[in-house]
Amino acid sequence: MEYRTLIVETTDRVCTVTLNRPDKLNALNISAKKELGELFEKLKSDAAVDAVIVTGAGEKAFVAGTDIGELTSLDKESGKQFAAGGQAVFAAIENLGKPVIAAVNGYALGGGCELALACHIRIAAENAKFGQPEVNLGVIPGYGGTQRLARLVGEGKAMEMILTGDPVDALEALRIGLVNKVVPPAELKNTCREMAKKIVSKGQFAIRLALKAVHVSQETNLTDGLEVEASLFGLCCSSEDFKEGTAAFLEKRKPVFKGR
Repeated sequence: MEYRTLIVETTDRVCTVTLNRPDKLNALNISAKKELGELFEKLKSDAAVDAVIVTGAGEKAFVAGTDIGELTSLDKESGKQFAAGGQAVFAAIENLGKPVIAAVNGYALGGGCELALACHIRIAAENAKFGQPEVNLGVIPGYGGTQRLARLVGEGKAMEMILTGDPVDALEALRIGLVNKVVPPAELKNTCREMAKKIVSKGQFAIRLALKAVHVSQETNLTDGLEVEASLFGLCCSSEDFKEGTAAFLEKRKPVFKGR
């Protein structure tokens, strides 16, 4: 399938998705969101892909927000639908069932920060900046920023970022737990790819269940979460990958996982 706003490349079971609107700092317009939603729905069942990297074209921006021109005609009801549509796309990313790494190569503002938040791992270039500046336009984050940011960095820091609209640089993002790692811009793509390749080398049956278990931890209490974890652990123990992984360890060889 050809895309107008995305570049999609798959190599060694890793799919790299590049938002390709560099003249607009990769801002998310309706077309980009539609294509992202369609792509991630396809990737969910794509047996040739076990991990995804999301990044932006050019050197200035990951995604510098939503296309502001598309906001001006919104009212109460259409605004709610607009936000819900973006939330659905980012939920599809978060719930892909395969690890998604954000390679943040510059500005990640508004919808761009929310896109990074929907990914499972975030690696930032040293020149990256993260922010939820929506209050400067008289609105609030609408694609999950008020929910995911607080879960990731804590309510206090999320309140500060959302209420002031002030961005944080890459090192501050690392300090508060917004990103996993900060690297020089020239090393960003390779760092993300090496991490993706490492994840792909593991037992994918376990990877899928690990993603599910961690997601549950954000939505339930500890007692119920531990019960889910134990059930998923038991499910792993019935898999071919578990038998292969334990046998390979005992035989001191590299495992050959089949993802089942």
